[in-house]
Amino acid sequence: MRQLILKAAAVAALGLGLAAPQPVLAQAKSFDLQSVFGLQVPSIGPSPVKWAERVALMTNNEVKIKVHGAGEFVPPFEVFGAVSNGSIPMGFDWVGYWAGKIPVANLVGSMPFGPNPELFLGWMFQGGGLEIIQKAYDPHNVKIIPCHLVVPEAGGWFNKEIKSVDDLKGLNMRIAGLGAKAMAKLGANVQLVPAGEIFVSLERGRIEAAEFSAPQLDLGLGLQKIAKHYYFPGWHQPASWDTIIVNMNVWKALPEKHQKAMIEACYANITFNTFDQINAQIDAIEKIEAAGVKIQRFPDAVLAALQKASTEVMEEEAKNDALFAEAYKSLTAYTKRVGRWGDLQALPRSK
Repeated sequence: MRQLILKAAAVAALGLGLAAPQPVLAQAKSFDLQSVFGLQVPSIGPSPVKWAERVALMTNNEVKIKVHGAGEFVPPFEVFGAVSNGSIPMGFDWVGYWAGKIPVANLVGSMPFGPNPELFLGWMFQGGGLEIIQKAYDPHNVKIIPCHLVVPEAGGWFNKEIKSVDDLKGLNMRIAGLGAKAMAKLGANVQLVPAGEIFVSLERGRIEAAEFSAPQLDLGLGLQKIAKHYYFPGWHQPASWDTIIVNMNVWKALPEKHQKAMIEACYANITFNTFDQINAQIDAIEKIEAAGVKIQRFPDAVLAALQKASTEVMEEEAKNDALFAEAYKSLTAYTKRVGRWGDLQALPRSK
């Protein structure tokens, strides 16, 4: 009898063990992301790939993101629309490409004669910038996550020397954002050419000048093989943002811990890309110079004319769009107030 009781108890215990709740393994979520850039473009090309790796690490591989280069699903300038309508769950962009739909994106993409990267970073996350921009993206069903802070760009590549404002008149130039509108005010013929087509356009004479980005990226495009005048400063883009964009339905379906991981991964991305870019620029400049390119600054009179035209452009944009006006006022005030810290700390340059 005792053996029967023990046997029955063992069976019962086994049954209870089988019925006990087992740990549930999280099912991995997989998403596609298309960049507006080729993945081979220095710095910005690998940026979304590194972000996806960080997201996987922070979520213990519960979120996996497959990054695709420009054109793999849709043409580069159609990425925003595809994310908005859900054709693609995620994208990586230069925010200014969507200025036709979202005017304030132009200001965030590049504010001519605007804040340096340090101030732009502070405004974005501590000065109310992101909240203003998200309001503009909400009607398009898109979540925006600033994810790559671009260091100051070069002023551009030119087939001829720029000695005065008159040299800009009639010039066929690839330039984006508000800077393009300022150049147009001074008589240039401006057009927006995707990154992958700039080299060919300049080589075949469709354009006579082009700006793209910082020296590191410009070198990667091979523009030093064509144009022989490389100008500074990057008046049109002292700092700018590349971002992760997510279809809002996809974003809201994610658990909060995964949303936080994506945001934190962008913070890490910004940190890495900032020091990586700063370290790379002088190497690129030296290689460009070694290729026989003349590196020089725009004449002061040209910069003064560009600044005047840029201010006119931004004031006109502010009159036409309430969110642009809100961001312009906010960013200008932030730069003036918080920028005082940098002014007070500025040291004289040694000669």
